[in-house]
Amino acid sequence: AFASAARAQLPIVELGAGMHLIRAELAADDPSRMQGLMFRKSLGQNEGMLFVFDEVTTHCMWMKNTFVPLSVAFLDASARIVNIADMTPQSEESHCASQPARYALEMRRGWFAERGIGPGFTIRGPGAQMKRGPRGAP
Repeated sequence: AFASAARAQLPIVELGAGMHLIRAELAADDPSRMQGLMFRKSLGQNEGMLFVFDEVTTHCMWMKNTFVPLSVAFLDASARIVNIADMTPQSEESHCASQPARYALEMRRGWFAERGIGPGFTIRGPGAQMKRGPRGAP
C-alpha cells in the first residue's frame, strides 16, 4: 500500500525520443530514486521512469525487488545517451553509466533497441523540465 501511495504522487514528465513520446514518472529525490520501479508487475508500452541525479557522475542501477525486465539509458547533462544496459529482474547486479551521467531513463527491456535508439541519441525534455528548485526539488 505504501509503495502504491508513493508511486501515485510521482509527477509524470513527457519526453521525446525521435518520433516516440515517453510518459515517465519522475524520480528526483532520494526516496523516489531508491523506490524506483520496485514491486511493479507491469509497465505500459511507452511508460518508464526518469531518474534525476543531484550530481553528474558515474551512477549505477540494479533490479532488487523489481519484477519487470528493464533497459536503462544513462544520459549526460545534455540528455544525450551515453550507454544503455539491459537488466535482469530481481538481480542485484549493478549496471553503471560508462561516462558521467545526470539522468537514467528506465523503460521496458528492449524498448530502445526496438526503436533503433542508442548511444549518442538525445532524449528531448529532461533539461527544460528539470530546472531544480531549492534543496533539489524539481
